[in-house]
Amino acid sequence: MALVLLEREGAVVVVTLNRPEKLNALSEPLMTELVSALEELDADPEVRCILLAGSDKAFAAGADVAELAAFSGPELYAGRRVERWDALRRVRTPLVAAVSGFCLGGGCELALACDLILASETAVFGQPETGLGIIPGAGGTQRLARAAGKALAMDVVLTGRRLSAEEARSAGLVARVLPAASWLADAKAVTAEIAAKAPLAQRLAAESIDRAFESPLTAGLDYERRSLELTLATDDAQEGLQAFLEKREPRFRGS
Repeated sequence: MALVLLEREGAVVVVTLNRPEKLNALSEPLMTELVSALEELDADPEVRCILLAGSDKAFAAGADVAELAAFSGPELYAGRRVERWDALRRVRTPLVAAVSGFCLGGGCELALACDLILASETAVFGQPETGLGIIPGAGGTQRLARAAGKALAMDVVLTGRRLSAEEARSAGLVARVLPAASWLADAKAVTAEIAAKAPLAQRLAAESIDRAFESPLTAGLDYERRSLELTLATDDAQEGLQAFLEKREPRFRGS
C-alpha cells in the first residue's frame, strides 16, 4: 500500500499521508516516500502549489515510537535521518499543510516545515517528546519558538500541553481555522488561489518572508529588493502589470 497518495487538481497537487492504522506516524518508509514525492513535484514546472494533508482524525500523530526506540543515538546519526527533513527545506514550490485532528511531535514539526498551515477546527497541536525522555529533533524547538514565541514554545514543549486550532491561530502558528465539515475543500480553495499567482513571484515572496526570521533586517531588505528586481525581469511581471492596466485577469505562464 502506498504510504503517500497524490491527487492532481490543475496546478495544485494534494499529497496525502496514508498510514491510517498508525495515525500517520512518520516511519522511515513514509518519510522516504514523502520526500521523494515532494522533490519530484518541486521539479515539475506545471505544479504551482502543493497541499500536504492527512486524514480527518490525524495529520500525523508523531514519529513512529517503536521504530525510534530501536535506534541508538549513533545509529540515528549514521542513518542520516535528518537529511530527509533538510530536503523539506529545499522545496521551493509553495507547500501548504492542511491539518485535521492530531498534529503532534514529528507531525507538528512537519506542519511547521511548510510555508503555511491551515487547520480544521478539530486540529490539535503539540510537542510531547520530553514525556518520552527525548526532545523535538526536527525543528520543533526552533520553528515553534519562531512562529509562536519563546513563552508559548516553552509551555508546549516543557509541559506537553496541546494547543487547539484556535489557540494555534491566535499564537501565529496557524493562518486560518477552517470548518470541520469542509476543511479539505476549503484548504484546496486556498491553494488554488496561491497557484493562480505568478510562480516565480510566489517562490521569491515566500523566501523573502523566511529571511525575516533568519537574517538581520538590512540583509532581509536587500534580499527583498533583489527579488523584486528579478521578478520585474520576467514575462509574468509584464503580463501582470499590463493586465492590471487593461482591467483583466492576468494569464501567468511561469516565465
